[in-house]
Amino acid sequence: MPSEEPSARRPRLTPPIADVRRAVRVALAGLGLDASASPPTRPPLVLVALSGGADSLALAAATAFEAPRAGLRAGAVVVDHGLQDASAEVAAAASDAARAHGLDPVLVRRVEVTGEGGPEASARAARYAALEVAADETDAALVLLGHTLDDQAETVLLGLARGSGTASLSGMPARSGRYARPLLGIRRATTRQACRDAGLTPWDDPHNSDPAYARVRVRERVLPVLEAELGPGVAEALARTAEQLREDEEAFSSQIDEFIEEICEPAEAGIAVSVGALAANPAALRQRIIRHVVASEFGVSLSRSQTLEVARLVTRWRGQGPVDLPGGVRARRVGGRIEFSAG
Repeated sequence: MPSEEPSARRPRLTPPIADVRRAVRVALAGLGLDASASPPTRPPLVLVALSGGADSLALAAATAFEAPRAGLRAGAVVVDHGLQDASAEVAAAASDAARAHGLDPVLVRRVEVTGEGGPEASARAARYAALEVAADETDAALVLLGHTLDDQAETVLLGLARGSGTASLSGMPARSGRYARPLLGIRRATTRQACRDAGLTPWDDPHNSDPAYARVRVRERVLPVLEAELGPGVAEALARTAEQLREDEEAFSSQIDEFIEEICEPAEAGIAVSVGALAANPAALRQRIIRHVVASEFGVSLSRSQTLEVARLVTRWRGQGPVDLPGGVRARRVGGRIEFSAG
């Protein structure tokens, strides 16, 4: 949080502070109003999701500096998960830090973490729900999140360990809807040094050092071992891999959207896909189409084994019966079509 010295408000520009500001500047480019616009309107608002940790605190300070120069207003949302005894005090200190940098509005939202789906998933769901409400209330143009390159590398490693597909291995997008992650190219050590250089004291969440969480074990045990055994640059390489896979995934998804319109047609209580079209395409595309159709039509995600079972209705058809899928969805072959139906 801000120190009492006036220099904390106007820190000396150091390379870490410059790096974070530059990343924020790129994320905000094009959002501001045209200064010559007539009649003048109120500048758009960007909100920083602020926990008080080093990443979000450095992000908030940089946004406070860059937003006005981009023709934007900047505020903050502090989400209190209530997971520690002093969580209210931490939230209050983070909101004070935001106001000290001139961010306005500064919203504090207390959420309930139910634990459903696991503590990390539950906290994430509650946090994003609070951010959505805050963005709606303030009509924010963008919500900035403090995920760093290290977070991206950890996400990719966790996806590899779980045997996830390319959608998961492509990690977190730099921009998704109203959310932006300016710091995905910035190391965690840089944000912490930026805070030190600016005279800011970040809060260290005890959950970030609790080995009960898989992400913490990756951060404190797995990545350091990889760096020690394979040499420096592992985190950067994982982040580059995520970026490349995301480009591939976006291109594939765009092509599939167009292709599906040609090979799908309505069916009773669902949708049907041409067997001939599925059989004529490589396995990778065929399985993507199957997953995409089920997800878009019924909101159901298929595992690889479930996807392959449906694909066998195309590639190894021996008159077998329907395939039961999650959510009450059923796939069956009817003549030259694979029909997906609900219930």
